[in-house]
Amino acid sequence: MMPTLTEFDTIAAISTPIGEGGISIVRLSGEDAVKIANKLFKGKDLSKVDSHTINYGHIVNPETKQVIDEVMVSVLLAPKTFTKEDMVEINCHGGIVVTNKILQLLLKNGARMAEAGEFTKRAFVNGRIDLTQAESVMDIVRAKTDKARQVAMNQLEGGLLVKIRAMRQEILDTLANVEVNIDYPEYDADQVTAKQMQETSKSVIAKINRLLKTASEGKIMRNGLATAIVGRPNVGKSSLLNYLTQDDKAIVTDVAGTTRDTLEEYVSIKGVPLKLIDTAGIHHTEDKVEKIGVERSKKAIEQADLVLLLLNASEELTPEDEKLIEYTKNKKRIVVLNKSDLGLKLKKADLAAKTDAEIVVTSILKEENLDDLEEAIRKLFFSGIHNSNDEVLVTNQRQAGLLEKAKTQLTDVIEAVDNDVPVDIAQIDFTGAWDTLGEITGDSAPDELITQLFSQFCLGK
Repeated sequence: MMPTLTEFDTIAAISTPIGEGGISIVRLSGEDAVKIANKLFKGKDLSKVDSHTINYGHIVNPETKQVIDEVMVSVLLAPKTFTKEDMVEINCHGGIVVTNKILQLLLKNGARMAEAGEFTKRAFVNGRIDLTQAESVMDIVRAKTDKARQVAMNQLEGGLLVKIRAMRQEILDTLANVEVNIDYPEYDADQVTAKQMQETSKSVIAKINRLLKTASEGKIMRNGLATAIVGRPNVGKSSLLNYLTQDDKAIVTDVAGTTRDTLEEYVSIKGVPLKLIDTAGIHHTEDKVEKIGVERSKKAIEQADLVLLLLNASEELTPEDEKLIEYTKNKKRIVVLNKSDLGLKLKKADLAAKTDAEIVVTSILKEENLDDLEEAIRKLFFSGIHNSNDEVLVTNQRQAGLLEKAKTQLTDVIEAVDNDVPVDIAQIDFTGAWDTLGEITGDSAPDELITQLFSQFCLGK
């Protein structure tokens, strides 16, 4: 990918959240980063300080000589920087006015406002990271659990890159033999070459399949598992949400129908993020507000990856319970028999003929057997996730889609060889798979893809 003229500009942006805080950081990157910062900095001459040092001083408006803020300025010289360009990071007091004032002065004195994700894009363009590592930068920022952070760090350290490039090299080595055969047909090695291409395709497909098995888990790590807590009114849905979130953010009363909307919270279950949705009790009602809540609850169930169906263990199964069991039958679900502390009138055996879902008997009020519930959730979705710190997961749909495409191309190669298709024709899909895998890392990604991907990043990253 060829850089455009604007990609040689020195860019600037605020890299910390806008608002009040201890410090804010304004970041510069480009060949004039030190020169521009020096125009505003009163302290040491930044052009003469050592790389990777932090320097005390003040930011001063060069026109009015007004002191804007007391700062610490880090000077980071190429190539040992995130972007592989000269970088300056101005650490100022956290505040909207002072941070914006420093940014505006930098822009007025030669810098250009960075586009979304442009610092990370420059790191990619300059060869410091590949696309999988670039995507992992945002995964780290958005990580909601320590496990999600660790998965993202493995990506940032090149875990997926190594696997993808190994597969591309395997294809490339075989392609070299194919080219020799096409260029020197007198050796009449078509059958040998075709067989080698077929065996390589099978080998790479096996590796792709192992990665694709992690895609659903990687998606959950990245986005969270949408989990709907459902049940008729007053069975303990909001109490379960409060237990899992360890906070009283949902309304909990003894009056049926107090939750009239959906509430969302993120929690960590065995290190995996769950986006919990506490829904209104699904039941017949003439109340217009409750009707809206019930309809939203039904929509939440449809969109959920997991349903936690709460039933009152201290009562017999009701017709409304039966409807909920039927309504959620096509979803991955766990049945929670709550209020066991009040006596068991509804038992696991009573549900055996109605559902094959995992059943957990608990008292949320007494916090009994809730560890069993967490373990049931982990087993249902994450049995393939281990605790090793070197685990590599496919973490987004772009990566998974390209792996599927490469797999299809290699499958076509295998079928072509089986049907005695000429080697040079079968080679088209074989080379296509090599290019497709390259799109994952950015080795063969089109410029439009690069622009679209980095546009999803936040400013200052």
